[in-house]
Amino acid sequence: MTNLEKYIDAFVKGLELDESLVKSGLAYSEIENWDSVGHMNLIAELEEAFDIMMDTEDIIDFSSYDKGIEILAKYDVIIE
Repeated sequence: MTNLEKYIDAFVKGLELDESLVKSGLAYSEIENWDSVGHMNLIAELEEAFDIMMDTEDIIDFSSYDKGIEILAKYDVIIE
């Protein structure tokens, strides 16, 4: 599985979204499932998928699909 596939899968599982909704432009609070609980589920899925532990600041800053790609790069996870 590629990093992009893992990334999308984390959104699908963590936020219980249809895969077709997971794309650039997706942002926190713009969809019902991405609330505070959904956010922590998403973070847990990402940490497990990429075997990382995100800093609290990064968890808070993780506000969109695009921002998440930027944040994961800090952990040497490249999403292409």
